[in-house]
Amino acid sequence: MHDRNLSRRTLLTATAVAATAVASAAPALAAPSASRGTRARLVRLISRMSLEEKVGQLFVMRVYGHSATDPDQTDVDLNLEEIGVRNAAELISEYHVGGIIYFAWAHNTREPHQIVDLSNGIQRAGLAQPTPVPLLISTDQEHGIVARIGKPATLMPGAMALGAGGSAASARKAAQIAGSELAAMGIVQNYAPVADVNVDPANPVIGVRSFGADPAAVAGLVAAQVKGYQSAGIAATSKHFPGHGDTTVDSHTGIPVITHTRQEWEEIDAPPFRAAIAAGIDSIMTAHIQFPALDPSDDPATLSRPILTGILREELGYDGVVVTDALNMQGVRDKYGDHRVPVLALLAGVDQLLNPPDLAVAWNAVLDAVKSGELSVARIEESILRILLLKEKLGLFRDPFVSHRGVDRTVGTRAHLAAADRIAERTTTLLTNPDGLLPLSRRNHREVLVVGADPASPSGTTGPPTTVLAGALGELGFRTTALSTGTAPNSARIAEAVAAAEGKDVVVVGTYNVTATSSQRTLVAALVATGVPVVALAIRNPYDVARLDGVAAAVASYSWTDVEVRAAARVIAGRAEPQGRLPVPVQRADDPSQVLFPIGHGLSYR
Repeated sequence: MHDRNLSRRTLLTATAVAATAVASAAPALAAPSASRGTRARLVRLISRMSLEEKVGQLFVMRVYGHSATDPDQTDVDLNLEEIGVRNAAELISEYHVGGIIYFAWAHNTREPHQIVDLSNGIQRAGLAQPTPVPLLISTDQEHGIVARIGKPATLMPGAMALGAGGSAASARKAAQIAGSELAAMGIVQNYAPVADVNVDPANPVIGVRSFGADPAAVAGLVAAQVKGYQSAGIAATSKHFPGHGDTTVDSHTGIPVITHTRQEWEEIDAPPFRAAIAAGIDSIMTAHIQFPALDPSDDPATLSRPILTGILREELGYDGVVVTDALNMQGVRDKYGDHRVPVLALLAGVDQLLNPPDLAVAWNAVLDAVKSGELSVARIEESILRILLLKEKLGLFRDPFVSHRGVDRTVGTRAHLAAADRIAERTTTLLTNPDGLLPLSRRNHREVLVVGADPASPSGTTGPPTTVLAGALGELGFRTTALSTGTAPNSARIAEAVAAAEGKDVVVVGTYNVTATSSQRTLVAALVATGVPVVALAIRNPYDVARLDGVAAAVASYSWTDVEVRAAARVIAGRAEPQGRLPVPVQRADDPSQVLFPIGHGLSYR
């Protein structure tokens, strides 16, 4: 048994190299100020709002349905049960919300033309209010393992894949393309890029959503993506402040505690947020984490005035929009009741309250806090002005509507899809290849069995990865057989895979977050024992290689969406050179204090 704290400390020391230079770079720049005339106009608009309208502007809410006025009956029923309204238009009329967030599971994102109609319906509802105000429509389109909108929209490699590519130009291009497609569908605020530095391989909630473990490298890619998204006319959102990269607790289900010292925060967690602010980031999302070195009160950062006002506003000089992470997550609900959380968040310095579990409870709590004087009108108007300034910057007061022609010109175009393939090709990482099995030869390895995990597509539109990988290799001249064995194959499925390997020239197995007790290890060992060469492709965390013995080669794709799996196929087949380099260290499974493969490791064929 090895001391996890010792291992963590080793990683912290290794990944803080060169971070001090980033932390001490030029002072952060606040977002450009609007003209005096614009501010005065928006202040007059706020003065015309009722108190209820003002409170509503602070909320960003989910709503079920593909249409703002005519959702399916199932979605009407869900809306009535959870929110007390029938559809998005009623939600806006009743609560005057300042924004709506799209989810695939809420049936908001069926396909691009439907999204256009939904977005336009939402904006019409916003302009039909007594005080007409357009809405900020947002989503989590990080790409990689978090994507709410899938094909035919362009899906880009995720953050850790871009970290493996190491190109700020590619990261910026990916964000610019992704941002232009979101804008064409009427989505103007994206909760990306992730600015967390993933220094804990066991992190269950960030992982490959992070660009990597090197703070300086993460900072550079965060800044590039901020510029890419915002050059496309949408608001980027760096998350999760003050840094969610070193935890083994998922804030969706519990309250993580970050044990970094203040100095470690400065060296490891802060640089990407400083870089985002210097790049002109429009919004920053909070983290539902306790960070005792920054605030000893044990309040989650989302509710911490020392963190959000003292550090983010005053020390880092940030004056843009601050949005909470979703308020229905357990990490922010453990200490206080749902009626106190939104009030405390506003007192801490938050502007937007995202997706409370019960909107009526949260909305009325804020309303009552203003009426009682706990929250001053001036305090909420300060946040409303920031929100309206962002809406003004995004052009929503000029024209909040989008067109089907714009979708046809922009979303999923041949040029965008080709760019995604080129970017992905530079991210695939060859970790081991001791006997030179890769690239596969069609002459010597024509018969290929593809087995492994088939996790659900992040967007619901791609995969399954074994089928995509087999198909891609087939298009490159190999005869392939695909067999899904799952993330926890049982003995019968393992025996089926072993039987399928008979007569094959090579087996490619897709692995998904292999642990010490995972039956995926048993599957790989059984396949290795057949004598058929085995290629392991890590389709999520690159750490899998440390727990797999006897494989002939190991490759990392960092996600299982089609664009990354196809890129891995081209590398395995030798149609592309493996150019990716590990953006995180891989520790030894038997001794986590030792690094098996350092940051920057990656083999080539030349």
